[in-house]
Amino acid sequence: MKKDKKQDAGKKTRILYGIFAVVAITLYVTGMHTEVMGFAQRGILATGLFNPDLKEITKVQEDRNNQGDASKLIKADFNLNLIDINGKTVSLKEMKGKVIFMNFWATWCPPCVAEMPSIAKIQEEMGDEVVFVMLSFDNDFEVAKAFTERKDFNLPIYAPADNLPTMYQSSALPTTYIIGADGNLALTHKGMADYSDPGFKKFLNGLK
Repeated sequence: MKKDKKQDAGKKTRILYGIFAVVAITLYVTGMHTEVMGFAQRGILATGLFNPDLKEITKVQEDRNNQGDASKLIKADFNLNLIDINGKTVSLKEMKGKVIFMNFWATWCPPCVAEMPSIAKIQEEMGDEVVFVMLSFDNDFEVAKAFTERKDFNLPIYAPADNLPTMYQSSALPTTYIIGADGNLALTHKGMADYSDPGFKKFLNGLK
């Protein structure tokens, strides 16, 4: 009797593992695994554990405003050419003089997918006050365009037109760079974050 129960339990376990395997393979083949993982990570973002360190951001802002300590100011590199959704080449130089929110992302990157709704939200709230540059690292830019259209993200997405300046050669996705209106690099954040945080919006307003 005990042997039969063990065999039944083993059979049920194998069936369960088989179901998990089929679901995992289906998600991978259909490309939905990234969005499922992104959804799960969005729940983690909601806890606030991955929000940008606002204390650190405030300190950076204070250093920026400290006229007696220019050594802490880092000039942003504007020698970056981008391709927009219409195939037109634009330069980061054209955005100089405005606050720039530049995010490196890809559709195959779950943390990128997880944080994108918060970026879309703050972009909608701030309108033309901040320039948003969503730089896709998908091998096929058409995939990135289709993704944002399907998700109804009204975000300006671009592809790199040539090699990135050394300053922006990050090994992590997502990575976000914030450039102040004065042309200084105000923040570099590697990893996902909830950018809809009111404190972060205040930080951006302080960079105008």
